Amino acid sequence: MSNNALSAILAESAEPRLATPGMNMATIIFLIITVAGLSCGVLAFIFGHHNIYNNTREMPWGMLISTYAFWAITSTGLCIYAAMSHIFGGTRMGIISNRMVWMSIICIMGAFATIGVEIASPHRMLIYNIISPNPTSNIWWMGTLYGLAVGCMIVEFFGIVTGLAKIALIMGVFGAIAEVLANSCLGGVFATLPARPYWYGAQLPIYFLTSAFLSGAAAAVLFNFLAYKIRGEKMSKAVHLGVKSAGKAMTLVLVLYAVATFWRLISFYVGGSELGRLAADTLISGRLSTNFWLMEVCVGMIIPILLIILSRLENVAMMALAGFLILVGQFVARFDLVAAGQNVPQFLGWDNLPTSFSYVPSIFEFGVIAGSIGVVGFGFLIGERMFGKTFTQKEHH
Repeated sequence: MSNNALSAILAESAEPRLATPGMNMATIIFLIITVAGLSCGVLAFIFGHHNIYNNTREMPWGMLISTYAFWAITSTGLCIYAAMSHIFGGTRMGIISNRMVWMSIICIMGAFATIGVEIASPHRMLIYNIISPNPTSNIWWMGTLYGLAVGCMIVEFFGIVTGLAKIALIMGVFGAIAEVLANSCLGGVFATLPARPYWYGAQLPIYFLTSAFLSGAAAAVLFNFLAYKIRGEKMSKAVHLGVKSAGKAMTLVLVLYAVATFWRLISFYVGGSELGRLAADTLISGRLSTNFWLMEVCVGMIIPILLIILSRLENVAMMALAGFLILVGQFVARFDLVAAGQNVPQFLGWDNLPTSFSYVPSIFEFGVIAGSIGVVGFGFLIGERMFGKTFTQKEHH
């Protein structure tokens, strides 16, 4: 394909009318947030990660790990729904699937940006992942599969924009498979650590996959609502039905996720190790209880269910608010999972040693998190500006 032909295709996909002063200002603001936020992470390479972040030897994983998990899991959910819509053509969500592919790419970029400044030597990860692979490592598989997934999705989106339907379909299937496997390996990173009873077990990879379906559906509803909000347009009937289908999926998976959360916690009180039970206690009645009861349960589960009921899956604004609250609850849930698994010392019971650890993210960690949000916000607005007509087209492969 010649450069002129590609330029013509991109020009046809763009929406020049979105290049308004307000949209330009919003895009610049998100870009500034991205640069300023990720600069906080760059400081860690200059002054040392141990000086910039509040992680310790006892609690080596902090809020940046949970943020990475949140964006990666959300990307997986969006990719799965888009792939299902493309494979089983004719589904109502098919009309919003192109936007889901793009936002899946953007969310994984937010995850990569976060983890890129969290680890001390990201360049070594890129080099040795290739020249010194370790197939027995969950982390190696997770990084490799997420890298493969984003490559497949980029080619898929290129196929969508240029009309190469077969390539887009094939790469979309491979991308979805890679995302599911990567998401499973992400759960496996936690689930295969017997020294951390709160994480250890076969449930966590499935729990992460459930979270992916929930976060993906919530993000699909929210981003489509925002897309039409910035245009000042009313959704067509077909798009409304697509968003409504995403809302139905969001409702169903939210119920399943709530049940899975309940049984996951109950399991620590009817057997298992004392360390696992004490870790669960930090959520039920300990230092993380406000996070759990207020943010995870109330904001992330109860209020969204009420909003969905009140909306009757017809009021898109209410569904979008429910989706936003679900994403907030999922963000906090990822943090609680990471923190609770490390709060209880492995040497519990030894004399003159602490019985629990505390961790409060540093201002620089919050800066990096803001930077990752900036990546997603900037990517969303750029996507609407450059590929808006591709997202709103009536026919899909």
